[in-house]
Amino acid sequence: MTSRVRTLLALLAGLAVLASATGTAAADDGGAHRTTYTTIEGTGSTWSELIVQKWIADVDANGMKVVYTGGGSSKGRKDFAQSTNDFAISEIPYQGVDEQGNADKSDRPYAYLPIVAGGTAFTYQLKVGGKLVRNLRLSGETITKIFTGAITNWNDAAITKDNNGRAFPSLPITPVVRSDGSGTTAQFTTWMDNQYPSLWRPYFGKSGLTSYYPRKSGSRMVAQSGSDQVMNTVKGFAGNGTIGYVEYSYPKNANYPVVKVLNKAGYFIEPTQYNTAVALTKAVINPTTLTQDLTGVYVNADPRAYPISSYSYMIIPTGGSDTRMTTAKRQTLADFIYYSLCGGQTSAGSYGYSPLPLNLVQAGFDQVAKLKAADPAVELTDRDVKSCNNPTFDGKNLKNNVLAKKAPQPAACDKSGAGPCGTDTGTGQPSTDQGTPVDPAAPAAPAATGAGAPVAEGQPATVDPETGAAPVAATGTTPTEVYANPTLVADRAGDRRPFGVLAVVELLLLVLVPGVVSMLLRRRRLGRSAA
Repeated sequence: MTSRVRTLLALLAGLAVLASATGTAAADDGGAHRTTYTTIEGTGSTWSELIVQKWIADVDANGMKVVYTGGGSSKGRKDFAQSTNDFAISEIPYQGVDEQGNADKSDRPYAYLPIVAGGTAFTYQLKVGGKLVRNLRLSGETITKIFTGAITNWNDAAITKDNNGRAFPSLPITPVVRSDGSGTTAQFTTWMDNQYPSLWRPYFGKSGLTSYYPRKSGSRMVAQSGSDQVMNTVKGFAGNGTIGYVEYSYPKNANYPVVKVLNKAGYFIEPTQYNTAVALTKAVINPTTLTQDLTGVYVNADPRAYPISSYSYMIIPTGGSDTRMTTAKRQTLADFIYYSLCGGQTSAGSYGYSPLPLNLVQAGFDQVAKLKAADPAVELTDRDVKSCNNPTFDGKNLKNNVLAKKAPQPAACDKSGAGPCGTDTGTGQPSTDQGTPVDPAAPAAPAATGAGAPVAEGQPATVDPETGAAPVAATGTTPTEVYANPTLVADRAGDRRPFGVLAVVELLLLVLVPGVVSMLLRRRRLGRSAA
């Protein structure tokens, strides 16, 4: 082997070492302090899984490796308590003892941290003349009767009344519930227990929530594991007559209809990001644990409010002697959370969720600070809500919730005793007689069926709820709305050097390796010929 070849191989070896050293670098303050990212693993909620997977894909380019597996909130809490994950996600806190008498608590030190808001939606398959009904309306009482076996057919008089006299064919109702321990089930049953105790408690056999939906023998109710399987069952080939509960993101991303639920103001509303944001202005948050009291949300008298709106929580380890955690893991978790609370919230609306308001983002920052308290080597500079890219924030007044302010009033045909509106549900756009604020992160809306238009009536004129301007179709211009571009925390000034070096290393490897290999092969052939 010639000296030239040996030199090239030595250079390549050195570059490979340099690449491996910089490939996981994430935070560097110029040499005085350096941290690295490493893979972290989480389990739990499927209610919030779609947006969590979106965030994971977003941060991957910056070296953060996050693995998340659903399995349900109950599984996430159990895994965390047994120290088999680095974080969990759940819609409800630890209960102490679950409904089956098993321990539901953790001796591992932890903190709750809100990550995203959303609405628990009721997606369904109901066909009339072979055509899917996309504008079904149901009161909370009717929904509760369906899921407790008191209403079993789509031609029931209560359903006809909710739809202002519109009757549906005789078709058995098949409720689809969760078979696993589910935060979605817990949120749904909490609402029924709070609002319709005379219906829920006799069916359940006691008061309170449950993460495991009770099924009675002889009923048509079927159970599936995970939100995705509930959604697949409802929209499946044999799904006509089914109705299930999932986070709004699942039907929205499947282009499938959801029920408009009657709120306390007398309007039938679906859980768009705007209607969820309005409803959650009445949530009461425990300042110590950040857990939620949703009683005020259920009875929010705002005509725009979706009554079954809530938050999802991450459970993070805060103990300094936690056996699973290292500085690299805590840094990865801290930076992943920062992105999720800030830039990641810009994707919430288009995915069928609702971004967190200021108070919960600030509280989230306070919880992340506990990671540094557990390990002072964790770097948490440049964490300020004023520079946090979150679409609910008003840069001029951080106390304002932009989404709640911009949320349009519901269409007149959504009022009880009117309509029903002809607007398709599950599109992410609220039914309204006004112009709908544009979410630039959202995909283009499907062809209009008359936004807010009653069945068999003409489409009403629309205006922007804040400016009074004509809609896009009339002006030919796009309404403007200011959204900050999402920024990953790993793009701090000190982070650019290691990733820049890595890019150069990769380029050199691509250029040099083929030449070295070709030279070695050529010399080997010549050696064989000489022999």
